[in-house]
Amino acid sequence: MRRSETENMCVPAIELIALTKRFRKADEPAVNAVNLSVSQGEVLAIVGGSGSGKTTTLKMINRLIEPSSGSVRVMGEDVTDVDPVVLRRSIGYAFQGVGLFPHMTVGQNVGVTLQLLGWTKEAVAERVSDLLAMVDLPMDEYKNRMPSELSGGQQQRVGFARALASSPQAILMDEPFGALDPITRDALQQEFRTLQKELNLSVVLVTHDMSEAVLLADRIAVMQKGAIAQLASPQILLTSPVNEYVSRLIDTPRRHSEFIESLLHGKTRGGIE
Repeated sequence: MRRSETENMCVPAIELIALTKRFRKADEPAVNAVNLSVSQGEVLAIVGGSGSGKTTTLKMINRLIEPSSGSVRVMGEDVTDVDPVVLRRSIGYAFQGVGLFPHMTVGQNVGVTLQLLGWTKEAVAERVSDLLAMVDLPMDEYKNRMPSELSGGQQQRVGFARALASSPQAILMDEPFGALDPITRDALQQEFRTLQKELNLSVVLVTHDMSEAVLLADRIAVMQKGAIAQLASPQILLTSPVNEYVSRLIDTPRRHSEFIESLLHGKTRGGIE
């Protein structure tokens, strides 16, 4: 029986149920019985140190990695019931380094998924124009440029446009701002949040940067040794860390903020103590 529109609005955009991944020859699971849900229109950040399982968790959502046990649901549908290629075309994916095809123009990169979906040439051109305008890259100026002719920030914008091309049910983001200079990163983070709210996008953002997670996410899941150590809003996470590991993760951005504040008020000359 098909769900009504109201019922669909109540279904989590993404749901992870006891999701587990064990790699061969590993003593412990990389991801251990993770339960998470992402509401429609929510940004969920997954934060943790290297080897905590955050990227493995992300890649199991679109079946780039198959779980050992547990399940993933996208808009209520088990992803194992969906062809992996079809699934990946319905979920946007943006990551550090962007991954643009170097032999394709900007327009071709943005429209490649639409062509694979069988869109007409005219429909692809119209959608590409809309998407480039959305990410502040005018069609006439950028459509025929090659990726090598773009700055890092411009490449990332093209990557976002490509991720949004098929109006995906959700967006997966893996350290998308990590390789950018601070000024470009700040600008793109603000643009991303504005766009996310306008389009009501459901987003899973993997980052090692707690400051970025606090800035962009509605909720933050902290991973430790493959499990969820804490899941909370940024406000609760910052004021009530559940253990020493979470406390250490949030301590660095807090100390940086306090240090900058002391500089502005002339209380110190430099050098974080």
